[in-house]
Amino acid sequence: TDFDSKKKRKVAEIYQALNSDPIDVATLRRMAISEGGLLTDEIRCKVWPKLLSVNTDDLPPPPGKELREDNKDYQQVLLDVRRSLRRFPPGMPDDQREVLQEELIDIILHVLKRNPQLHYYQGYHDIVVTFLLVVGDRLATALVEKLSTHHLRDFMDPTMDNTKHILNYLMPIIDQVNPEVHDFMQSAEVGTIFALSWLITWFGHVLSDFRHVVRLYDFFLACHPLMPIYFAAVIVLYREQEVLDCECDMASVHHLLSQIPQDLPYETLISRAGDLFVQFPPSELAREAAQQQAERTAASTFKDFELASVQQRPDTVLRQRFRERLRGEERTKSILTKPRTNRFVKLAVMGLTVALGAAALAVVKSALEWAPKFELQIFP
Repeated sequence: TDFDSKKKRKVAEIYQALNSDPIDVATLRRMAISEGGLLTDEIRCKVWPKLLSVNTDDLPPPPGKELREDNKDYQQVLLDVRRSLRRFPPGMPDDQREVLQEELIDIILHVLKRNPQLHYYQGYHDIVVTFLLVVGDRLATALVEKLSTHHLRDFMDPTMDNTKHILNYLMPIIDQVNPEVHDFMQSAEVGTIFALSWLITWFGHVLSDFRHVVRLYDFFLACHPLMPIYFAAVIVLYREQEVLDCECDMASVHHLLSQIPQDLPYETLISRAGDLFVQFPPSELAREAAQQQAERTAASTFKDFELASVQQRPDTVLRQRFRERLRGEERTKSILTKPRTNRFVKLAVMGLTVALGAAALAVVKSALEWAPKFELQIFP
């Protein structure tokens, strides 16, 4: 079938990128973002480390008994992991699950012990268990440690200030695309706390189908640390009619939005989130979103992280495909350059980019082009 042939071509392209010298990370990012993501856990075991610049030849040693002794987080981690039964595949034998739960505890404690500046939060284990189930305990330990000191760093501060700051990007994104939904939510005074568990678990806690969780992880690992908040925004925008039909009060709107549908069109929403990131990058939204010090957020350290490895430019994929699809369409370009004052013009452009969808993901040039153009001036 056409689907099978597309899948075979994609697998071949992924392995070709992995076998290149140097490894073609730009192509791996494109594969992770484009329709279907990385397809299998076997491929994820090979690609996820490349997306995070983790050396698989230098993995942490197996944990010793001393890891759990005198660890201030042990009791809380233990409680959370024991409550995490639904994060394991249904039908998994109890003894197998119990082994995985012990490994999950050790991974978390290892990362925290080696990085005392990081603080455990409830929900962290939802991210860690996803890596454990896909790549096994030792590789998961290395991946989670890198992730925790970069993408997840803001969630692991002593306070929730930076997490709240990231949530503050949600409403400006919605405002750019659909002012009516934005104004309705503002009138309802619903805030953004409904999206907290989405953000801090990368949706792992709220989606029941593991396939959808790992598909999102492919996407997030290939992109900027703020991409999960763009994905949260497209979920709200996708539910526009439900939101507007709701009673305009905090309790009703919060209840509606906190119950995330399980049958979302994930590929469409991933494509929309990528389009929104290109149209309304964090730097454009920052004044509305932030009062934080730039050096204290993961987004501000992301460039340093990327420069540590050649061709690790995650958002080139999004920017290149967006630019390529609009090349030659002068009318569209002129609309894109109009100032933000006419929000309904932006809305029309959003319609166009959604129509481009996943097909537009096919084009990526040199990942290195991205570096000087994204100076990460995310804050005023």
